[in-house]
Amino acid sequence: MAFAGALSLHPTAAVATGEVVGQALEDVGPRPDLAVLFCSPHHLDAVADIAATVRSLLEPGVLIGSTAVAVVGGAREVEDGPAVALWAARLAAPPRPVRVTAARTASGTAVGGISAGTCGPGEVLVLLADPFSLPIDDVVDLLGQLDPPVPVVGGAASAARGPGGNRLVLDGEVVADGGVGAVLPADVATTLVVSQGCRPVGEPMIVTRSQGGLLVELAGRPALDRLEEVVRGAAPDDRAQLAQGLHLGIAVDEHRMTFERGDFLVRNVLGADPEVRALAVGDAVPVGTTVQFHVRDAEAADEDLRALLAGAALDGPAAAALVFTCNGRGRNLFAEPDHDARAVDAVVASGAVAGMFCAGEIGPVGGRSFVHGFTASVVLFHQ
Repeated sequence: MAFAGALSLHPTAAVATGEVVGQALEDVGPRPDLAVLFCSPHHLDAVADIAATVRSLLEPGVLIGSTAVAVVGGAREVEDGPAVALWAARLAAPPRPVRVTAARTASGTAVGGISAGTCGPGEVLVLLADPFSLPIDDVVDLLGQLDPPVPVVGGAASAARGPGGNRLVLDGEVVADGGVGAVLPADVATTLVVSQGCRPVGEPMIVTRSQGGLLVELAGRPALDRLEEVVRGAAPDDRAQLAQGLHLGIAVDEHRMTFERGDFLVRNVLGADPEVRALAVGDAVPVGTTVQFHVRDAEAADEDLRALLAGAALDGPAAAALVFTCNGRGRNLFAEPDHDARAVDAVVASGAVAGMFCAGEIGPVGGRSFVHGFTASVVLFHQ
């Protein structure tokens, strides 16, 4: 296998395209199995021309792409300027393209383009989606209900603030809705890393009463009372973080005796009801679930990502990576440029790293994929 990653900051789309295609041709040659294209909003009107040029000159077997508010290339995160990133790979087996659509019906939303036969055992779906026209949670949940569950990794396009403003690329087609993707065959060796960037505070507790996303009772007492206990017992730094933003970790495998990093699906705590002493959480929390309060800060996010990448190295050295990081990370979280890109690039031997800042990241936690926020979701490719 061979990989290439190229980044151009040139403000002229034609020049930027020439630069990234030229680098890809030099590194992997023509007709790679897969190419992934990321364009900043500055090149929104030129995406069709950029994609057509990539197809004409590079001739990839499958081409997917997305626009994003910021673009990752190598160890760089371009957050406030024009950028085009192109990633290309010659793989152990050819990927398959996927086009996902959604339509409203009398009985709800009908999702097209995916089914039980979309992915087979050991395969991975890389999905790029428009968040305004595709119920990404429903798509990921549908694939998660298959036996075995289909690992999905990717992110939501983030170049627009409303419907019709994003662009997605699938081979010769450029669309503004739905989703596009590539199925990686089981022969393609990958490791999926999902860093939620949080650390636990207090101890795990069992949900003893809930109503959907309303957490009413924890370990036999009102949820807000339990939270106040955690705050009183927390260290001063943790107490400050709890005041700035509170999160709840929901255990994804209740059969575990102890819970560690990656065992919780992290969701926001949206508010509290002082009258009933309940907490509103951004997901359903059934009775009997193990939960633990979490905080998120730059230090925790840095430590979490680096630890997970180090653990992934046990699967073998990474030859390339695709990065899907939250548009709330970057300088907004770390107060320094290029944090996630540098961390991933440091474990990739070839420098073939590309990706985007997302309006929602997709990746597996505890064996099932979910849509996340403030997360870095990474596909590491191995030789």
